[in-house]
Amino acid sequence: MSKVLAAPPVDSPLKSVNGDGGLPLVGHTLEYIRDPLALFQSRWEKYGDVSWLTMAGQRWITVLGPDACQQVLQNKDKAFVNSDGWSLLIGPFFHGGLMLLDSDEHMRHRRIMQQAFTHDRLAKSVASLNPVVASGLDSWTDGEGFCVYPALKALTLEVATSIFMGGAEGSTPAQIESVNASFVACVQAATSIVRYRIPGSRWKRGLDGRRVLDEFFRHYLPARRATATDDLFSVLCHIESDTGQRFTDDEVIDHMIFLLMAAHDTSTITLSTMMQYLGQHPQWRERCRVESVALGTDSPTLGQLDELESLDLVMKECLRLVSPTPVVARRAVKDTEVQGKFVPAGTYASVAPHFTHHMAQFWPDPEAFDPGRFAPDRREDKIHRYAWEPFGGGVHKCIGMFFAGAEIKTIMHHLLLKFDWTVDSDYVAPLNFTSLPFPEDGQPVNLVRR
Repeated sequence: MSKVLAAPPVDSPLKSVNGDGGLPLVGHTLEYIRDPLALFQSRWEKYGDVSWLTMAGQRWITVLGPDACQQVLQNKDKAFVNSDGWSLLIGPFFHGGLMLLDSDEHMRHRRIMQQAFTHDRLAKSVASLNPVVASGLDSWTDGEGFCVYPALKALTLEVATSIFMGGAEGSTPAQIESVNASFVACVQAATSIVRYRIPGSRWKRGLDGRRVLDEFFRHYLPARRATATDDLFSVLCHIESDTGQRFTDDEVIDHMIFLLMAAHDTSTITLSTMMQYLGQHPQWRERCRVESVALGTDSPTLGQLDELESLDLVMKECLRLVSPTPVVARRAVKDTEVQGKFVPAGTYASVAPHFTHHMAQFWPDPEAFDPGRFAPDRREDKIHRYAWEPFGGGVHKCIGMFFAGAEIKTIMHHLLLKFDWTVDSDYVAPLNFTSLPFPEDGQPVNLVRR
């Protein structure tokens, strides 16, 4: 039964936000985990671009479609904040990360951190990426049903610890696996229904995981403070803003934990998706391979990665089909409106770019794999400024988006040179949306070393 979120002020031209709470206690949480697109489509058809529902024990408005998403993400009246929105979901696990900061604090941290993501530093990162990726892929074994997702996740974590940390000297494979498991636990705790430290609960696993990550990075902090090198950990320890501001020890740790999570979790699902669709569409796989071979190197520079135009199209299409971050969280800190509907202060907002990416109004045949959408002669992504928004928008747009693109293209370049692979044409990845999406079956491919 539809109810209103809150009545607008007397004499206000604004409309109420309609919606429903869903099931007792769990609300619509299980529907989201099962199939977020189906949930969002049903909300769109029933209520339009803004409606309310219950998730994670709280009432949220769902913000659907590019117009509504643009309004909230651009946030021109400064009514929405990141910190309160994300803190409800991941605050205990990723507090202090750039995504959980706002206003002057956010700008201070972002100004300092931008020094770590300059073009020159990105070029050095790509140079360091190549040997790590090549070595990691040497351990892959070919055969039918090779589970590529966990293999990619191990590889991207290795890349992250090498490029972002300068390595994890002295750590055993068991410790690195513990770090990987801790990241997974922290991310999956976001949709916990039970939010207490109860043994066996996702929430407790997330809290325990945060403790492991904190201890891991704090162990390496003194060495990174002592020596200025090119890895991100050391850079965060030494960089200054134009006014001489630097990060404290706790701030460095908070940023490292958040950045490593973002760097390897989101890249992994995009790489996995690309391997699936290239395995199902050999014409695109070979088109990408021809361009990689034409570079004549297994150690491409940042500039050479820009020449892999077909791979760039495939990456963009896979970011559309499976958004690494399907929703982004905000909270209203004052009464405001979204698309003419009254949103009272304190309201949590779930902005859903994943839904926009599948809207037939903007993407013809949206479920089809069609990288040509992004080609210069079509540019379907330009039909609306927020039709394609895998990296968010506004002042909180992902600071690492260019690094992510370079990392993904570097890894795919090496894969194309080293392997052939196929995927059954009727295969559909069983994506789990407990938090960030991942294929529950490990994403099997038929892998053959070239």
